Amino acid sequence: MANLKIKKGDMVKVITGSFKGSTGKVVAVNPAKATVAVEGLNIVKRHVKPSMVTPQGGIVDVHKHLDVSKVAIVQPGAKSTKTSRIGFVVNKSGEKSRVYRQLNNEEIDV
Repeated sequence: MANLKIKKGDMVKVITGSFKGSTGKVVAVNPAKATVAVEGLNIVKRHVKPSMVTPQGGIVDVHKHLDVSKVAIVQPGAKSTKTSRIGFVVNKSGEKSRVYRQLNNEEIDV
């Protein structure tokens, strides 16, 4: 199982593929397959049978996952669309935290 550096709720930008340049919020993460689902991107239609969850059945929009290597986290800022790599740093108290590498190790989860 992979240790992904991107978490649910992060703002990411797609850096390769047909959705290149698009940004969105991470809706779901699958560490076993190293994939992420991004809000508003790669949506497909699924035909579902009637069940307890969907009593009517019909056609449902579903987010398909993108490979984690195709997305990069967006740096914080007012209109920033710049991306950054993510690293880990151990604090003096012994806690591990994520940091932006392009912003001189500024913490992500403050």
